[in-house]
Amino acid sequence: MKRNIGILGFAHGHVDAYCEAWRENETLGVRVTAGWDHDAPRARAACDRHGLERCESARELLGRSDVDGVVIASETVFHAGLVEQAASAGKSVVLQKPIALTMEEANRIVESVEGSGVPFTMAWQMRVDPQNVRMKELVESGVLGRIFMVRRRHGLPTQTWPDFEKSWHVQPELNRDIFADDAAHAIDFLYWLLGMPKSVTAEIGSLLNPNIPSDNAIVVFRYADGAFAEASCSFTCVAAENTTEIIGEKGTIIQNYGDVPSANVPRPGNAAGLKWRLQETGEWTESDIPSPPDHGYRIRALASPLAEFLLGRRDPIATADEGRTVLRLVLACYESSREGRRIALA
Repeated sequence: MKRNIGILGFAHGHVDAYCEAWRENETLGVRVTAGWDHDAPRARAACDRHGLERCESARELLGRSDVDGVVIASETVFHAGLVEQAASAGKSVVLQKPIALTMEEANRIVESVEGSGVPFTMAWQMRVDPQNVRMKELVESGVLGRIFMVRRRHGLPTQTWPDFEKSWHVQPELNRDIFADDAAHAIDFLYWLLGMPKSVTAEIGSLLNPNIPSDNAIVVFRYADGAFAEASCSFTCVAAENTTEIIGEKGTIIQNYGDVPSANVPRPGNAAGLKWRLQETGEWTESDIPSPPDHGYRIRALASPLAEFLLGRRDPIATADEGRTVLRLVLACYESSREGRRIALA
């Protein structure tokens, strides 16, 4: 069984990794047939790069009989309209993060997906990363007892990327800013791991380049049982190591090398990417799940679970409703930072 896929927008670079993986590994069962982008030069370059037929409009692509589903990787502002068109055409949808710029747009996406019944998933690589899955299993198993605190550090070295300040990622009308664009990963990870918090307190600042707003932030979520969860996000970070700390009453989990600044710098050859220590054993246990050699490997690895979803062999990685909830959490962070107060999330 194979599924034919079209690409609606090549703005988000992750889609190139999926296309390459699907093309190079036919056993995944996904064939990318056509592409479209509102930016014609970008569309031509991407379609030439991946050997795709280029469509002149989204409607043309969605009307093709050889397109069973789509990956939407356009600028965020176009997500709602493209999802609505794809859902109306009865196509499966894979949507890049974040789900939308506003709650109104997110509501439109949820309504169109639920109203049409088309298969839909957000493309969250953190939810399928093997080490992250193992941490969630450990938390849910109860071996750590009650969870008191989780810290997720997440970053990018964007100041080292040529002309990043001119990119769509930091244009408010297209994508809000880099915090909305990429801190959403860490915030979704905490939501996936611990569920819905009851409140959030956040500080978001522009510290390096005023043309790249919201480049550093610390967000603290509080849960009904009293637990804390912190997302510490820096997009001026060129090197790091520790990514996740989970502190429970009976033990601690440590994960290293889990994002771009930590995965892409040299590390000791025998360094453990994931380990935990339980009070009852008094020893560290190192996971046999290896850390990827670089962050690009993680992005490319999402192609396989996305293929499983498109083939109907697994549930969505994250539903449209979950994507909407994460956007709500992200927007609450801005509100907290702007108003200098804790925001209730009842």
